[in-house]
Amino acid sequence: MRRAMAICSKELQMYFYSPTAYVAFAIYVLLSSVMFYWNFVLTNYSIVDARVVVGNTTFIYLFIIPLLSMRLVSEEFRQGTDEMLLTSPAGIGEIVFGKYMAALTLMFMLVVSSLIYPWIMSAFGDLDASVLWLSYLSMFLLGAAMMAVGLFASTLSSNQMVAAIAAFVILLVLWLIDWAAEGFGGKFKEWIIQFSLTGRQINLQKGIFQLADVLFYVTLIAVFLVLSIQTLERKRWR
Repeated sequence: MRRAMAICSKELQMYFYSPTAYVAFAIYVLLSSVMFYWNFVLTNYSIVDARVVVGNTTFIYLFIIPLLSMRLVSEEFRQGTDEMLLTSPAGIGEIVFGKYMAALTLMFMLVVSSLIYPWIMSAFGDLDASVLWLSYLSMFLLGAAMMAVGLFASTLSSNQMVAAIAAFVILLVLWLIDWAAEGFGGKFKEWIIQFSLTGRQINLQKGIFQLADVLFYVTLIAVFLVLSIQTLERKRWR
């Protein structure tokens, strides 16, 4: 665990030495602010509901998370430091976990920064506390799962843009499963819709906590972290 935390600390430093993180954060704040102004101030200022923020903000993740995760491993390949990293005393699992924890810290910062919008809304009326906090839990879980996908995509190429595009494509497929499932019927539709990234947010955003929804995101994170470990293991023995 100590080695994983050391890798996490190093990755966080690299994030803030790189302009990419600042650009991604600036885009996130700008777009979320514009969407909040449009959907609350101009349109629905009489509806004091945290879900006005959550739906629009999570959509931005599709574009921001590939940018934030693309360099996690691909930068090691590009600089040629991957051999040194993979032969270090740290295990592959510790490397992946450390890098993921750094990405998760950034994800947490994104979620916290968007709390300013419910704070502004609270001046116009009372917010439902359970809806607010469970909606933000859904935001964090969704972002955490998407970061795991981004980390996996970063293990596939030494080119950061290729990694970002791969992450975007995978995330887009998972995002649109709800829409694609409409073309099917019966039990197959019910089965495929279970893998929707956004579908599992519905109950949480209603203020209803169901363990199955949380376990879905946790399982998705675990699957893509394992895939990342397996990809690096293959590269290690080439």
